[in-house]
Amino acid sequence: MEQPLPKSWSIHTRPEIIAKYQILERVGSGAYSDVYKGRRLSDNLIVALKEVHDYQSAFREIEALQILQNSPNIVVLHEYFWREDEDAVLVLEFLRTDLAAVIAAAKKGGGIDVGEIKRWMVQILCGVDACHRNMIVHRDLKPDNLLVGDDGVLKLADFGQARILLEHGLVDVNANPPPYEPDAADQEFNAPQIGYETENAFQEGHGNEKQGGMSKEDYFRELDELKVKQSMDETDKETNIHDENTSCFATCTTSDIEDDPFKGPYSYEEEGGDNRHGALTSWVGTRWFKAPELLYGSSTYGLEIDLWSLGCIFAELLTLQPLFPGISDIDQLSRIIYVLGNLTEQVWPGCAELSDYKTISFNKVENPIGLESCLPNRSADEISLVQKLVCYDPASRAIAMEMLHDKYFNEEPLPVPTSELRVPLSKSFHDEHSPEEWYDDMESDSDFDEYGPLNVTKTSNGFSIQFP
Repeated sequence: MEQPLPKSWSIHTRPEIIAKYQILERVGSGAYSDVYKGRRLSDNLIVALKEVHDYQSAFREIEALQILQNSPNIVVLHEYFWREDEDAVLVLEFLRTDLAAVIAAAKKGGGIDVGEIKRWMVQILCGVDACHRNMIVHRDLKPDNLLVGDDGVLKLADFGQARILLEHGLVDVNANPPPYEPDAADQEFNAPQIGYETENAFQEGHGNEKQGGMSKEDYFRELDELKVKQSMDETDKETNIHDENTSCFATCTTSDIEDDPFKGPYSYEEEGGDNRHGALTSWVGTRWFKAPELLYGSSTYGLEIDLWSLGCIFAELLTLQPLFPGISDIDQLSRIIYVLGNLTEQVWPGCAELSDYKTISFNKVENPIGLESCLPNRSADEISLVQKLVCYDPASRAIAMEMLHDKYFNEEPLPVPTSELRVPLSKSFHDEHSPEEWYDDMESDSDFDEYGPLNVTKTSNGFSIQFP
């Protein structure tokens, strides 16, 4: 009788892994995962070996990547190793840089051309569209988790916080396909309209989907039904787990580690179980890209939280600066309110039902500056693009499929081929301009100090923030 392999707590000593891969170096580390650069012995392919120390994160990432395995703008999962009582090790394609490095390099080297911005946006939208057509909410979209290959192809990664909101198979990925190819390196741009056909990978490997697709109205109806079911289900017990380096979950490349938990963009929490229809936690994602419903403690959100994150990412592509760089969740909300105005039932019917809405109150902002003030020297179409995503009411946010059909991407200058995208040679630009360094240059913890001090007072229900 064959004896079982002994258990090992180090990736370097796990025989089933070292028999197939040479571990070259560790390139990322976080509270819940370590990422190694490796070489597949059979063909010398360079890969990323991600050792995930959290069962739930590993399960979610594997499940999501298996569903999305034929999507060209989703990181490839080659295989995984997972035995009882041992950490899961995911073998992912190795992509050495990310969109954060692209932005940092552009900030140092003269900006990003409009045609390049459009190509980055199209690729991000194609990846998000693939997720949302399968009812997968990523929950941690940010430039660090948008990996970039040497060929300019961008891929969504880090699905450790992802959730599948409905059973796979309810959405037809062939219905109303986006009109642009994620990878158009050889496409000639001499026609007035792009007219790209959908990448073949969007049409393969999804034989179980129902025909007919899902419109935006159908999606929101399904989501409302899901929320009703969630409210009836037993709520999972939640535990607060803060990981100040959440970008290490699946980035395959080195990430910054933050020492001060009260500064910078990161906050993270996991549900207590993996009940797909259980209550969701609001403690997910990265603060700078968190939707208002998460900041107000919602546990019945949907795909729309990813759409808010998209808007923040697009704004950063356009300005090379984070849109809402809050240093705490309250500061994050205050920055949003200063730009968009107060969150009220008039702008988002039902917002008063958010769990923390009555606990956190802000005095009325009489003259919000608007998103256009945050996007100086950008065109009306570019401002409109961000406004369609960065808005309070989740139901008003444009879905990825709609955005792909936006006229902005069919107008000159057209999206450049991926082969013409400028890709940094390494992440050194990003590492030298980490979020904590931006704050070191600030005289205080909040940009709002230039408008005068904020008055914070306790109330019977929580506290109130008053702008001067």
